[in-house]
Amino acid sequence: MKLEANQRAAGASGDLRRAGRMPAVVYNQKMNESISVDRKAFDRVFRAQGTGNVITLELDGRQVDVLVKAVQMDKRKRIPQHVDFFAVTAGQKVNVSVRIELIGTAAGVRDGGQMDVQRRDVNISIVPRLIPQNVEVDVSALNIGDSLHVSDLVAHLPKEAEILDDLELAIVAVVPPRVAVENEATEEGASEPEVIAKGSDDDGDSGTD
Repeated sequence: MKLEANQRAAGASGDLRRAGRMPAVVYNQKMNESISVDRKAFDRVFRAQGTGNVITLELDGRQVDVLVKAVQMDKRKRIPQHVDFFAVTAGQKVNVSVRIELIGTAAGVRDGGQMDVQRRDVNISIVPRLIPQNVEVDVSALNIGDSLHVSDLVAHLPKEAEILDDLELAIVAVVPPRVAVENEATEEGASEPEVIAKGSDDDGDSGTD
């Protein structure tokens, strides 16, 4: 996606924001430029691209491919205040976070189990032109007690991708129904107050022994 940007002088951020624009920087090992972007336009592009997909800045007649590296937010209004763009170089690997999309309904869920999703993203190193929009994983075959790990993503990513996360980290698991666990806890908890109450009635003690 494309995003219009303009050079800016340092300072005067308040004036920019009042005009509906947002201060930003675009940098890499060879450049560091202060720029501004339309806040609403950035918000639309960022919602679509996130931090793992290339955005093309149209910067005063140039096109600069970038990744969003950091966004400073207004904590009260929850709107972006400043953004750091990293300018990528064709053929040079970058570290990005790619969203994991779980596809299908696990067999264990159909049997009454519940999905325990532990990771929503995977960190990889890859050249910009090969960055996937997301990585899809089919969970249909998972039964209660089964799980998927980061290592299971290898076959679903471009072969050029290097996974940066621990391959043993769990992504998702199908766990037994919580209702059964809660019922057991309720039954165990229900028996204890009865014993304590009896002790209190019998000897006036608090029932601590």
